[in-house]
Amino acid sequence: MKILQILPSLQMGGVERGTIEIARALKEAGIPNAVASAGGPMVELLEKLGVPHYTLPLKSKNPFTLRANAGRLADLAKKEGVTLMHVRSRAPAWSTYWASQKCGIPWISTFHGVYGTKPGFLKIPYNRIMLKALRTICVSDYVMKHVIETYGADPSKLVRIHRGADTDAFRPDACRPEKVQAKKCDYYKFRPEDPVITLPGRLTFWKGQTVFLEALTLMRHKKLGVLFIGSDQGRTDYSDYLRELASKLPDETRVVFRDHTREIQKAYALSDIVVNASSAQPEAFGRTIPEAQAMGRLVVGTAHGGACETIEDGKTGWLVPPGDAQALAAKLDEILDMTEEQKDAVRAAAVESVRANFSTAKMCAATLDLYRSLH
Repeated sequence: MKILQILPSLQMGGVERGTIEIARALKEAGIPNAVASAGGPMVELLEKLGVPHYTLPLKSKNPFTLRANAGRLADLAKKEGVTLMHVRSRAPAWSTYWASQKCGIPWISTFHGVYGTKPGFLKIPYNRIMLKALRTICVSDYVMKHVIETYGADPSKLVRIHRGADTDAFRPDACRPEKVQAKKCDYYKFRPEDPVITLPGRLTFWKGQTVFLEALTLMRHKKLGVLFIGSDQGRTDYSDYLRELASKLPDETRVVFRDHTREIQKAYALSDIVVNASSAQPEAFGRTIPEAQAMGRLVVGTAHGGACETIEDGKTGWLVPPGDAQALAAKLDEILDMTEEQKDAVRAAAVESVRANFSTAKMCAATLDLYRSLH
């Protein structure tokens, strides 16, 4: 068995992280594997693992490039003795589909999200390529239901494998308290006594940053540290708008914006509450929720999409209606008013839930079992 994972590029993101995690699991299991993409900063992680990376123009959606990539993938797969190809995005899925026809090597796909379907006569056939695979992984029950209802997928060819949090890296004792306090006070300049509420995720409208900022204006608690972690990916008009909204909050509420960080554990560790406010559309899974839960953080998410699978409302976190700033504000105030004993019960239940159901180890084991079953 030799697995070739295929994706557009290896920039910083959830799809890319999942690719690296599977590559590591395969390596540790003694199973040869490789990755093909257009490259990016995360290639370095593959090199450290000793997993080969092949640079191809797989980020392109140009029809001629897609066809050319099919030949490149077919030649690469045959030359390297690949027995199964695993593609994680639509454009390279077309190339993988044609490559499989050319070289006879089977392939599977992963639906990492819910793709746009308008205009339907173009997008639905384009998206449906993911379902021509031997098997299609769906990252949540929400995604699986969407795929069946939207594309008429055969349920017997679908496999639900939740994405996971690395419970070795994300755990309650992952960061030394003095390091966390220094990060909170010296780096972010938050007051040591103020609770911190963090919203991780790239700065884009559907992630609900504006809803969160509106909720902050409605809260009774004003002495807060508020941390946004995520890149605007060039959407400077939107990020400037968010900063303008934040500037109108009371002086007691200190708001800090930071780009993606490789020290996300410290950001979670200094947070009293982690929020996922995605409103305009649901999260397909939403990995920030189980990561924060695994570290014993209190989490609030919106009651749609994958969050309904990772949060048991009132037990491992809380759910609020999407787009409802007033409900979010009330819930944040309620959490801040809880006793430490009440908070500790939720934290403990959240850690246990992630370890049992949403760990990277479980995701990797299920994926490797699928690979083996297809050989």
